[in-house]
Amino acid sequence: MQLQHERISENVYWFQSEIYAQVTAGVVTGPQWAAIIDTLATPEETLEMRTYIEEQLNVPVHYIINTHSHADHAWGNCFFPGATLIAHALCRKLFEEKGQSALELARQQNPIFKQVKLVLPHLTFTQGQLSLRIGKKNLILLPTPGHSHDSISVLVEEDRILFAGDAFLPLPYFVDGDIDQLASSIKNIGKMGLENIVQGHGDIILRGEIEDAVKENLAYLSALRKAVRNALRRKNPIEFLNSVDIESCKKSRVALGGLAAELHKRNLAALYKKMAASPESQSEDTPDSNDRTI
Repeated sequence: MQLQHERISENVYWFQSEIYAQVTAGVVTGPQWAAIIDTLATPEETLEMRTYIEEQLNVPVHYIINTHSHADHAWGNCFFPGATLIAHALCRKLFEEKGQSALELARQQNPIFKQVKLVLPHLTFTQGQLSLRIGKKNLILLPTPGHSHDSISVLVEEDRILFAGDAFLPLPYFVDGDIDQLASSIKNIGKMGLENIVQGHGDIILRGEIEDAVKENLAYLSALRKAVRNALRRKNPIEFLNSVDIESCKKSRVALGGLAAELHKRNLAALYKKMAASPESQSEDTPDSNDRTI
């Protein structure tokens, strides 16, 4: 297996899975050690990433930053023994509450996860930002909730590179989070003056592409709200929602290795459940409602 990887800037690297949904991870190296941002979806790819860092970049991994608790980004923690794990406090809480049961189920379904052990974050934060110095680079960890409540992103300050985790994706996804928080996080990311956005899945977004990517993702979330409001006014709302395909919301079904259409359906179902239970959320969007701040 040849893991896809790329040098983004001096001492900053990106890795992308070829096995599952184009999931990504990153590494920032210093003269004596490295920090990785997330792990990859399978033990095999995570171990290949570790080998590359240790043998090609010639540094051990001392820090792991988990952008959130989802398996495809955090179950590789155990393959870096001795590393200090950093995450949002909610990430640790979700590991404690749901992680072991999810891992047991995964082990039953796929033997590759039998070697995985959950390793919880050692260092957490709840508010504001956290900084970590790696060689010449200053990493700023900041909350970007919406995809999940524990989501954070990591800014390489000197290079204006943002490892966004799943706060920024080819298809915004909020089933474990909140659509309004996600819209706010996407808007804030668009204001950061970035050179690159490393998405939690998919390819790197370059500076000249960021404005359009932000607008497209916000427009998608707005289209979902409109579709669910329309569904709630109909006698057969579920039948109507089933007719709202991903293309009608101006996104492509081929994104994320073909998973986008299924994720789109899950978004619609989650938003319908929320808006059906909350009458005030059924009103029309006010101006700039996609741009509200947290």
